[in-house]
Amino acid sequence: MRPRSVRARLLALVLAPLLLGVPVLLGIVWLWGTQGYNQLLVNKVSADLLTARQYFDRVQDGFSASLEGFAASHQLALALERRDDARTMAALLETTAARHGLDYLILLDRRGRFASGTAALPPSFADRSDWPAVREALSGHGRKALAVFSAAHLEALSPALRERALLALIDTPNAAPDARSHEERGLMVQVAVPVTSANGTLLGVLEGGAMLNRNLAIVDRLNAVVYHDTSLPHDSQGTATLFLGDTRVATNVRLQPDDVRALGTRVSAAVRDKVLIHGENWLGSALVIDTPYVSGYAPLVDGRGERIGMLYVGFLQASLETALHRALGGLFLAFLLVSALGAVGAIQWARSIFRPIKHMAGVMRRIEQGEDSARVGPAAGRDDELGQLARAFDALLDKLDARRSETQRWADELDSMVAARTAELEDANATLRRARQQLVMNEKLTAIGELTAGVAHEINNPVAVIQGNLELLREILGHGAEPVRDEIRAIDEQIRRIQGIVAKLLQFARPGDFAGYTDDEDVNALIRDCLVLTRHNLSRAHIEVHQELLASRSVEINRGELQQVLINLIVNAMQAMPEGGTLRLRTGDTTLEDGAEGVRIQIEDNGHGIASALLDRIFDPFFTTKKQDGTGLGLSISYAIVTRYGGHIGVDSAPGRGARFSVLLRCRPVFSTEPSAPDFARRFFGHQGG
Repeated sequence: MRPRSVRARLLALVLAPLLLGVPVLLGIVWLWGTQGYNQLLVNKVSADLLTARQYFDRVQDGFSASLEGFAASHQLALALERRDDARTMAALLETTAARHGLDYLILLDRRGRFASGTAALPPSFADRSDWPAVREALSGHGRKALAVFSAAHLEALSPALRERALLALIDTPNAAPDARSHEERGLMVQVAVPVTSANGTLLGVLEGGAMLNRNLAIVDRLNAVVYHDTSLPHDSQGTATLFLGDTRVATNVRLQPDDVRALGTRVSAAVRDKVLIHGENWLGSALVIDTPYVSGYAPLVDGRGERIGMLYVGFLQASLETALHRALGGLFLAFLLVSALGAVGAIQWARSIFRPIKHMAGVMRRIEQGEDSARVGPAAGRDDELGQLARAFDALLDKLDARRSETQRWADELDSMVAARTAELEDANATLRRARQQLVMNEKLTAIGELTAGVAHEINNPVAVIQGNLELLREILGHGAEPVRDEIRAIDEQIRRIQGIVAKLLQFARPGDFAGYTDDEDVNALIRDCLVLTRHNLSRAHIEVHQELLASRSVEINRGELQQVLINLIVNAMQAMPEGGTLRLRTGDTTLEDGAEGVRIQIEDNGHGIASALLDRIFDPFFTTKKQDGTGLGLSISYAIVTRYGGHIGVDSAPGRGARFSVLLRCRPVFSTEPSAPDFARRFFGHQGG
């Protein structure tokens, strides 16, 4: 009975996947197929909603482009230049509005008040400056925005607009309770563009709008764009709707059995809460009136950012579900047929092949459990292919065991070698980066030194000639120079400015030739002195200064040069905060990388910050972000001064969170060994007179 019992168990083992696994697989296929298909439908309606949103934005852009074209037209410019009377201007605006599909078009003055238009607005609606689109246009930039106009507002623009906006609310299943019986407001695409003169002076604002209530052309075109002929099965149907609040004001959804547009019906409370209250998109199945649709709803916001309505696209769900069930049913029938044929074949061959395979599987399980010496051995007792497979399997296990031991030994050795090599490479890379940065800076300084020699000789010679001849001109003219006294003084100032720029170039190129004596300086006292010199400008710029002066050591440096560096950094921080802010000055004792004693000075602002792409360039000569107001030498000279005394200057910044400059100074400086250029200095100053 035991062999029979084993065979029964083997047979049960063979048939178990078919008898138990097939129903489970069918259930999984049904579940995954349904979920996957539903996800595909959600993805499609999401893409449809994106397409609808893009088309709706293009519609608004079209109104905006039309109005901008009219604002810049020669026809409007002539009318404004002729100062046409209100009736003539109104006729022009009415013609333009009709041509561009606008329901109203008005001209506002420079204060945003009504001047002329297709309708004469009463005083209560004449001031348009509170509307976001108009307010943006008054600042010189055109803008489009959705807006909700009250019934009185529509009446003031045109009684026809109010009549067109009036909709009777229809009781709708699952909609939220609403005490109103009618919707009287209008959903408007509001566009405002500035009208400027030839020299850019603001003359007024053109405001126009197209009401979306009952605007069936837009919603039908939107539906045609999203759901063209081949986008859905022939028995499905795509729909599109514009909502004001939760009420359909423009739609191609139909009410049955009358087959009329469902204007005045309302969306379900669940959709309204998610889209209008929480501001999220609705993607999935939803009842449209009383029929399930695969639906996508997105909130519509006005110029103030408030949610005022919804954009909807969707398609019938029933026909697609029917197609899914038919496909899954056919798949299940094929699956069952193949499974039945496979069960018959498995029973025929299971007895002859399953026993040795099961034995090998047992060996594999023992090996997985850690028994590396497990082998099939002579237990297979076969000379056929399965017996050969068992012997080859044992040989393979022997080789794998030997390889495993050898691989483990190699892996241990390799790990130690990789760790050591990685540490060496990291040290080498760090050294290489520091050397490359120093080499680049030295090459720049060398190039600037050579450039400065030519600049000094070529600029100061003609400047000296100009200054000498100007003095001669002033002496010869005497009192006759009084009418052009201001012009002569301006020439003097520009000459001194040129000389100052050349002096800065010399100081940057060879700072050692301009350095004075050094002394032990208290950086805390020096910072206080710098604040005295800049306090007036800081106060005028509304900058609050916080000091944390904790350094107890003094540094050996030239007082004037360090003061130049600190004032330059303070002024840069002040200019980075044009609307005011906080300037933090910190000092403290520190230890430099080589173990020497030093002092750290930090100057931090909360201004607009520095882009990461510019951080590597701000110490480069002639690089500046101040356009016309800077020479690009301030930070370069500061860098040269600090590094000449064996110190370091760095910056940490990001856009929007300010900048922090750090200056590290040695208590006993090691001066730079960069060779100076006394011959160049003598050559420059020796040629001052030409």
